[in-house]
Amino acid sequence: MPELPEAETIARSLRPLVEGRLIANAEYPGRRVLRGVMPELAGQRIARIGRHGKRIVLELGHGAVLVSLGMTGALLLNAEPGPHTRAVFTLDAGVLLFDDARQFGNLRWIESLEAEDGLGPDPLEMTAQQFTERLRARRTRVKPLLLDQGFLRGVGNIYADEALHRAEIDPRIVASRLTKTRAGRLHAGLVEVLEEAIAHRGSSVSDYVDAQGERGGFQALHRVYRREGQPCPACGAAIRRIVMAQRGTHFCPRCQR
Repeated sequence: MPELPEAETIARSLRPLVEGRLIANAEYPGRRVLRGVMPELAGQRIARIGRHGKRIVLELGHGAVLVSLGMTGALLLNAEPGPHTRAVFTLDAGVLLFDDARQFGNLRWIESLEAEDGLGPDPLEMTAQQFTERLRARRTRVKPLLLDQGFLRGVGNIYADEALHRAEIDPRIVASRLTKTRAGRLHAGLVEVLEEAIAHRGSSVSDYVDAQGERGGFQALHRVYRREGQPCPACGAAIRRIVMAQRGTHFCPRCQR
């Protein structure tokens, strides 16, 4: 599932081309992707393209459309509609499509982002002190905690594994047991890996493509994710894979303690 860097990449690539455009028409060939009632969007202008966690936000003159990509969703600019096209936004210049082969993604209209509750802060907007205080207050294992969108929004399996490796922290350790120094190291590792992934336009390990249909490049720089049995780039030990909270977790048993 696309995570924060992939959503940010899409938002950034759409921003100069779509912001300010008028929606001339909106059609939904696959209405299963709609969550709740979608009002008439024709005549509304896209004021801003943003990101909220793993989701992309089309801010309009009134309200916003929240786009969750799910496993196979993609926002594509000026592409040809196909069998997996679930929504077509015809603009005054160009067309924006929402494609989703497996239909795990969705589109939802909201009054405002302020009305969205239940999500934690954005990791790129937190100080090390704020992150440390939240982390050390939780008595749960650190890897599942990083995946909890109520604790922190936008981080998924890829970047949790990669950040824990950079911070040299075992994914099974209880968060409250981390020292202030190690918690700060995890914050730094998380910010570093997210910013690097954005710079490389995300990780294409499955279906993810950006708004122009191009794959990301950060998967070539993964240190542990999906590298079970391969040597750790830091120490050479074989990368291990275990299951935590029903998710595959990859780590170096020598570096991460």
